[in-house]
Amino acid sequence: MIILQNQIFMTALAGWLAAQIIKCVINTLQTKKFSLEILFSSGGMPSSHTAIAVAMATKVGIVEGFDSTFFAIAAVFSCVVIYDAMGVRRQAGKHAQIINILTKNWPSTPNLKELLGHKPIEVVFGVFLGIAVAFISAI
Repeated sequence: MIILQNQIFMTALAGWLAAQIIKCVINTLQTKKFSLEILFSSGGMPSSHTAIAVAMATKVGIVEGFDSTFFAIAAVFSCVVIYDAMGVRRQAGKHAQIINILTKNWPSTPNLKELLGHKPIEVVFGVFLGIAVAFISAI
């Protein structure tokens, strides 16, 4: 597949994978048991949404130039992803927590997923991880 030969795509994918693996390690250390489900989950430390977007934008800057139109587009896209992770998705998770509390005695109501968004520190680590992955991939 030609997309797998695209260095920007592969760097973004590496940013996501690095974040998810770190998330698995942190969860395993905290809970003392490994969960493969965490590898494909959202929320938590670090933000994989942020890492994938920032890795992509940084790699675009490295390849095309940080003064290019392509980098500007990628950087704006990254800002939207980060805003969504800390804002909309985090609020949706808080709403899910409240709804789960209110409906806990209703047997036919499934629990809503509560870990959707990110705290600012999780996003900051996602930014640094994304930048690091992009520069490491440039070596």
